[in-house]
Formats: sequence, C-alpha cells, structure tokens
Amino acid sequence: MKTIVSGIQPTGNLHLGNYLGAVKNWVELQKSGEYNLHIFIADLHSLTGNRSAEERKEQIYITAAELLACGIDPNKTTFWIQSHVSECTELAWIFNTISPMAEVERMTQYKDKSKSQAKNVNVGLFTYPILQAADILLYGGELVPVGKDQIQHLEMAADIAQ
Repeated sequence: MKTIVSGIQPTGNLHLGNYLGAVKNWVELQKSGEYNLHIFIADLHSLTGNRSAEERKEQIYITAAELLACGIDPNKTTFWIQSHVSECTELAWIFNTISPMAEVERMTQYKDKSKSQAKNVNVGLFTYPILQAADILLYGGELVPVGKDQIQHLEMAADIAQ
C-alpha cells in the first residue's frame, strides 16, 4: 500500500472549501482501504501565523473534533498532532542544514504570506517548506495531496530526499 501524508493547520473552523478540497477525499481514501493514510494537525506550521497560544491550543482541539466528526477514523488512519512527534522538528533541523538558501528564497508562498502578514514575517514562515519536507519524508509519504500553492514545496521535498 502506498503511504499518503497530509495535514491541516488549526487556524479556524473547517469550512466547505476544506471539506471539498481535502477532508472528503481523505475520508474516501480511508474507506477504500488501498492506502496507508497519515493525517495530522499541523500545529507547528500554524505557529507562523498571528494567533495567540491560547487560541491555537483551543483550535487544535476543535480541528481534531471536526475531522473526527467528518469521518476521519483513527482506527483506519494514523491521526496525530504534529508537535507531539519531536522527530519531525529534529529532521527539519537536519534538512535546514542541507537546504540551499537560494532554493528556499525562491518559494513564492513565503513572498505572498510575507505581504499578507507584514507585522509577523518570521523565520518559521521562511523555512515552512523545510518543515513540510520533514512531515512528508519522516513518514515515507509517497502521495501528498496538496493545493497548487504547495507544488513548489513538494518539489523541494523531492530535492531534499535526494
């Protein structure tokens, strides 16, 4: 079975776009029994945003409950909170040391997000694709369903893997 790895940031209540764009597909993949499905709440990625620690903590629980209510079954899918697996940040650090600055600097999502949150342009936002590579490679992700805005990040993960 191929391993699918995907995550969702706990940045607000799930909406129709989340459901139709990701969650519905995860549930269908889970039901098929054809994949080793890994779904996580990307709380470390959410640290790059503008939420308080208390808001973030509350939203992690809400996101978990909403995913379970939508049909994610922990008996069929590996389901966890990203920060609860310290090996992810350890691997991201190693990847930081082998990732060329020029590659990270060309990421368009960093440039776009920097404009939209000008008061909070942080290093985590810059190294976001490296943490994403750790998310994928730590679990042996072979299929990674993402939006078009994340394609560059997948390409970078493939380069890091090599």
